[in-house]
Amino acid sequence: MKASTFQTLIVGLLCLAVSGLSGGLYNQYQRVTELGNANAQHLQILQTLQRDSSDLKDAQETLQHALKDLKQMVDSGEQQVNTLDPMLDQWAQEIKELRDGLADRATTADMNALRARLEHVEQQLLDLKPQPTLPPPTSSPAKPKKTSRPKSALLPPPFSVLSVESRGGEPFLAVAPPDSRSLNDIRLLHNGEQLGTWRLKVLEPKAAIFAVAAQPDQTVQLP
Repeated sequence: MKASTFQTLIVGLLCLAVSGLSGGLYNQYQRVTELGNANAQHLQILQTLQRDSSDLKDAQETLQHALKDLKQMVDSGEQQVNTLDPMLDQWAQEIKELRDGLADRATTADMNALRARLEHVEQQLLDLKPQPTLPPPTSSPAKPKKTSRPKSALLPPPFSVLSVESRGGEPFLAVAPPDSRSLNDIRLLHNGEQLGTWRLKVLEPKAAIFAVAAQPDQTVQLP
């Protein structure tokens, strides 16, 4: 083999080797480039996941605060219910007592009105009985007449006295129109209260003293 031919072969082999190396380097470069791009994509995905995780953490904290506020509202509502339940029971008991008291009062008022009417009829019968005549006075030496104050005439009250009732430890005089048959017409008078021109001054155990306009005080016996 000639020397020129050998050199040409060597050069050819070297060219082939350089070409192979260049192709391999290019392939490695492309591989490195692809790995770099994939790494950048993975980094971007990781950053997105981190942001999502931070948003989820903020949302969880917000939900925890809302749950805490809701629990406080529920506790407050339970306290209000526990406070209102005894009050509602007490109000129901008071309404029942008032209802029973009104029923008892109506029954007592009926009996008092009936008793007052019976006593009024008895008094009318007594008034119709003839009064015994008094014997004429015996003659006696004339004595100087003493001037005496005229007795105040008793005025019939414009109402019927039914009874004396106690309210809160205070006595009240129950009166009604003479011809009334309704419980709604019954009125309770306390000292100082007035019915028409008659004002109750003193309520004694067996009598009531009234002040009447332009008239002396009038005493009404109690039933």
